[in-house]
Amino acid sequence: MELFKNIRLKTGKAILSWKVASMKRKPFYINLNNIKNIGIVWDASSPEDFLLLSRFHQKMNERNISVEILGFFPGKDLPDQYTAIRYMTCLKNHEVDFFYRPISSEVTSFINNRFDVMIDINFKKLFPLLYISSLSVAGLKVGLADSEPEVSQFDLMIKLKNPVNVENYLSQVLYYLEMINSESAKTAV
Repeated sequence: MELFKNIRLKTGKAILSWKVASMKRKPFYINLNNIKNIGIVWDASSPEDFLLLSRFHQKMNERNISVEILGFFPGKDLPDQYTAIRYMTCLKNHEVDFFYRPISSEVTSFINNRFDVMIDINFKKLFPLLYISSLSVAGLKVGLADSEPEVSQFDLMIKLKNPVNVENYLSQVLYYLEMINSESAKTAV
């Protein structure tokens, strides 16, 4: 059974590679003070991280930055705290196809939304979230650095020691976003 699962996953990754290769995306970053919206891709299997994301959402809301969170919960039933929240959508196992690609209108909308910044909180590298992050048309994609940065889907990679803590990760992301002052940021204002 495990072999069959690996074949399906390998096929899903091949399809993703083909789609990424055919994408035409130009990274674009505006200064943190001019960001209007942030998309977050999140591994929702750790409900204790939800409070940290809620605080991050509130902090960004105070800066007039809208935040949209797309989570993936591998279990059958969503925890109660994940339901009825306007700024978050949570996918479940039955919302992925045979090759583990997420299939829902929310995913398509998220991928096609031109977020100013997309933050990947997928530390376990779950394929449905990797699929979304890779195909996102966000201006700037932020994620954890890995062993092969030259093939990463991220424009900005944060390197942290294991185990990675969501709160520390988000503070590092904000720290580096505040430091960046690119030419595109100067011409966008």
